Formats: sequence, structure tokens, C-alpha cells
Amino acid sequence: MNKFLKEFKDRGYFYQCTSEDELSNLLDKEKIKAYIGFDCTAESLHVGSLLQIMCLRLLQKNGHRPIVLLGGGTTRIGDPSGKDKTRKILSEEEIEKNIHNIKNILKKFLDNDDSSTKPIFVNNFNWLKNLNYISFLRDIGKHFTINRMLTFDSVKLRLDREQSLSYMEFNYMILQAYDFLELNKKENCVLQIGGSDQWGNIVNGVELIKRYSNNQTFGLTTPLITLATGAKMGKTENGAVWLDEKFLSAYEYWQFWRNIDDRDVIKFIKMFTDLDINEIEKLKKSNINELKILLANKTTSLLHGEKAAKNSEQAAKEAFSGNSLGSNLPSVNISSENIDKKINLLDLILLSKLENSKSEIRRLIKGNAIKINDNTISDEKFIIDHDLFKENYLKLSIGKKRHIKVELN
Repeated sequence: MNKFLKEFKDRGYFYQCTSEDELSNLLDKEKIKAYIGFDCTAESLHVGSLLQIMCLRLLQKNGHRPIVLLGGGTTRIGDPSGKDKTRKILSEEEIEKNIHNIKNILKKFLDNDDSSTKPIFVNNFNWLKNLNYISFLRDIGKHFTINRMLTFDSVKLRLDREQSLSYMEFNYMILQAYDFLELNKKENCVLQIGGSDQWGNIVNGVELIKRYSNNQTFGLTTPLITLATGAKMGKTENGAVWLDEKFLSAYEYWQFWRNIDDRDVIKFIKMFTDLDINEIEKLKKSNINELKILLANKTTSLLHGEKAAKNSEQAAKEAFSGNSLGSNLPSVNISSENIDKKINLLDLILLSKLENSKSEIRRLIKGNAIKINDNTISDEKFIIDHDLFKENYLKLSIGKKRHIKVELN
């Protein structure tokens, strides 16, 4: 088996492939261009996109050149795959802002220096914006049948649940197939990689290219990743695990990986780090907590750098030691005027944004889950005064895993 495909499988990335033997033979013979598309519906990607990013890294590692498609055009429609309702339509300004931010995130993970493997960033709005509707129907639409389109999960599941699917969304799979055709023509791109929910869309693209130009292309999909708890990868009880530090600090990102369920640790070390597969096999008998720290350090280093990973590990040690206020902890700033007004514990937690529900805060306080400077506070009316701030900050903790510095300004 081809080296790239073998590691793709060994790391748990493989789900489905069109013409796998032919793809393996091609990869043995030459270096190719392959693309992965990202919708730009938010300012940041979250951990749910990380598997696709690791696929881009693996392509580069094996000497292939990745194409990153930022869906400035298709985002204006919205992918119906896995959705119960139509996505919110974003303004042009929002989409452009999202594209800029997502591109910067992706650059952190990818090698941008080697000219032979440097990622090619493209925006499908550049070729979709000027499509002539009649010409598109005649040249591209004729290759699609409604009968076939109705069998794909992105459409079928919505219709089976009797949920509306707009004609706009129905066109999404044709536009994605057209993206592959354009990249095949412009960049000689021969492979599209995507999540398992994209299988139908990817196959459409492979078939369109075959009918349109008789070129052979390939599709490769990754599995849907869920946590051992059954939760969807990228979501926690406290919200999405964002890849942009503006929305989630390096420390909180580190903590997400440090607190992964024991059952997921080895699997995620394979999927989300660059550690050699043979080395990972040797780690299986290691102490589980050491493995979790290894996972947290490696994943955080990829996104935020080694220094941020080390600082996060140190912050965690400080938070748990009880001997320090945690100088390396993520911080929030509040005005000294709030302390002058003698706010209580409940107000402090709201201002810190660790929780935004008063009823939930009261439940946590009753359960002795709230600490200030490592001292349990069980009275929601406990007054926060200046004496609690050492060197202008205090340490606020919720449970064993959430700790922040509250600084005065």
C-alpha cells in the first residue's frame, strides 16, 4: 500500500475511498495536488475541523501539495449536510472576515516555506460569482439527475424528517462538484478529501469530472469523530473548542485535551499529533495521566506553539498545587469600581464569564465547587473586596478543572 494511504489508515483517518487501488498506484508514481474545503460560517474553526487539518499536514509530510478551498461562494448558500434547517445567511463583509481569520488559523498548522508543498489557498467565490445560469445548467446541470441527488444523505435525511430544504441548498452539491472540476482544470487537482458526511458531494465531483473531461479523479473521506462519551468532537458542555485564541485561550485548549476521556487518549494521540505511529504503540502501557499531558502538550504546540503549551502545563500544576495564585492562568479584567461597589461572589462569576446562568452558579456554590484563592466559598452573597487581590489579581476556580485569574484595571 502507498505510504501516504498506509499512514492515513494507521492514524484512523480512513473511512471511504473511490478507486483505492488506482489512487495508491498514482501516489506511488507522482506527487499530486489534493484539496479540502472549509465553509466560512464562523470567525474561527473549532476542534471538529482538526482532523481535516491533520490530513493537510499528512499530505505535506508525504511531499504532496494541499489546496485549501475557502468557501466564500458556497458559504453564501450553506451546506445542508447534517443540518436540520437552513444556515443563517451571512453578509459579504462577515464572510470575508471569516475567510481572513480561518486562513490565518490554517497557516499555523501548515508548512508555508517549502515551495513544492506550500498550501494553495483558493476562494470558490472567484469562479462562482460570475456563473451564467443558463450556461451552467446546459454545461454542468445536464450531468446530474434529480433521482440520484435525492438519494444522498444531505438531501434524503432532511426530506425523510419532513424538514424543508430550499432550492438554494439543493444546489449546494452541484456547486461543490463544480469546485472540484474547476480545481482539476486550473490546478490539476486529482483528489478531494472530506468528512464522511461529504461522501455524496465528493462522488458527484469525481463523476462530473469523468463525464466532463474524461479525467480520473479520486475521493477520500474521514470518519465522524465522537468522544468516548458519545458527544460530538469539538463541542463541550461549555461550548465549542475554538482554534482561535480570541475565543479560547491556549490554557483552556490545553485543558480540553488534558481532560479527554481515558478511552480516547491513544486514539487522539494518533489522530492529532505528529508522533510516529511505532512510538505511539510503545506508549500504550504508559501512565494515563502522563499520556494526557503528552497529548495536551503536542496538540497545543501545533496550534499555539511550544512556549504556550509549557506555560499551560505549568499553569495547570499551579492551579492544582494550591501553593500559588496561578500566575500562568488565563485572565479576565474587571474594573476596580466593581470592587468598590462591594459586588458579591455571584456577580464576580458573572463578570468573569466562567458561567452566565445565575441558577447554575447558585447550584455550584451550594455544591462547594467555587473557590477563591483556593479557599471554598459557600455563600453566594460573599463580598469581594480588595484584600482578596494579591498583586492585583485573585484566583477564581470552578470545580477541579476551571481556573482563571481575575485582574483589576
